Amino acid sequence: MTDQTLKTTPLNAAHRALGARMVGFGGYDMPVQYEGVLAEHRWTREHAGLFDVSHMGQCKITGADSTAQFERFVPGDYEILKAGKQKYSVLLNDQGGIIDDLMAGRPDHDGLFVVVNAGNKDEDFAFWNANLQGDAKLTVLDRALIAIQGPEAAEVMAAHEPVLAEMGFMETARLMLFGVDAYVSRSGYTGEDGYEISVPADQAERIWNTILEDARVKPIGLGARDSLRLEAGLPLHGHDIDPTTSPVEGALTFALSKSRKERADFNGADRILKELADGPSRVRVGLHVKQGAPAREGAEIADADGAVIGKVTSGGPSPTLGHNIAMGFVPPAFAALGTELQVIVRGKPAAAEVVAMPFVAQRYYRKPKA
Repeated sequence: MTDQTLKTTPLNAAHRALGARMVGFGGYDMPVQYEGVLAEHRWTREHAGLFDVSHMGQCKITGADSTAQFERFVPGDYEILKAGKQKYSVLLNDQGGIIDDLMAGRPDHDGLFVVVNAGNKDEDFAFWNANLQGDAKLTVLDRALIAIQGPEAAEVMAAHEPVLAEMGFMETARLMLFGVDAYVSRSGYTGEDGYEISVPADQAERIWNTILEDARVKPIGLGARDSLRLEAGLPLHGHDIDPTTSPVEGALTFALSKSRKERADFNGADRILKELADGPSRVRVGLHVKQGAPAREGAEIADADGAVIGKVTSGGPSPTLGHNIAMGFVPPAFAALGTELQVIVRGKPAAAEVVAMPFVAQRYYRKPKA
């Protein structure tokens, strides 16, 4: 896409005023970096980073049938989801492949608030419009979405609204914040503690600039967002998972609720239950790339004898660990931790080892149990 055909978020002018380097991503003109990917990555790990994620799709699914209809296409148990909670899930096609991954929660008593990926949102919305039945209704929301992530994020936000400090990981609320109607969840896609804040589009720049007035906060671009989510072992749709990938292959079995597996009443249940019983043909793994250049998306993965067995789907340097890491798919026989493999980078084999994910420990805030 050319700059003329790219869509813009409500924060586009704010990014340009800050001197951001802009690139096309998911059909939008987005900031890839401000002062540099490495500096922004480290700032988020040590302080608080502010991200524009307004390109993501936001919607509500409402009506008496909303949850039952939503559950036809996701494997999570949303009927028992309490108000103030949200869950990660995957939108499945008839073959059990992942159309998209998403967050869905109950910030209020008005159905489900759902956030989907930018590059898939039009397809997702069309899918729901075509398939929701009964009185379930999809309403696409034209709102901005801002994420603040890092160990100082909670203190920063508590200064604006003290109740936010009391929220736990994957809790969500609808409240007045910065003088506007906001949907807030304590979540994000960096592995750090933080919040995602949905606000009216026409108020986004004011709120963005207000948060940036705190010296603990700096704006962060897509470059560091990607390296942070890679260290956290989190898949990126269209790269690490796609409509051919099942949740079992994608190492996302935590998204499969026990009750839903027992009922087997969601899209692709036959394939997914068979893979759970017999094992999939491939599985997503984490790799420590021990030598050479970073193994990027598309690099081949080989066994110790050099036979190609899979491909890298995401990879790059880990600023936190100081070495190269990657994610990719291999047959289950090669997925055990400690398995010695190779990655082929620019025609040259380099030693790699299967390691646990996340590569860097996640630091979500979970409330102490009462």
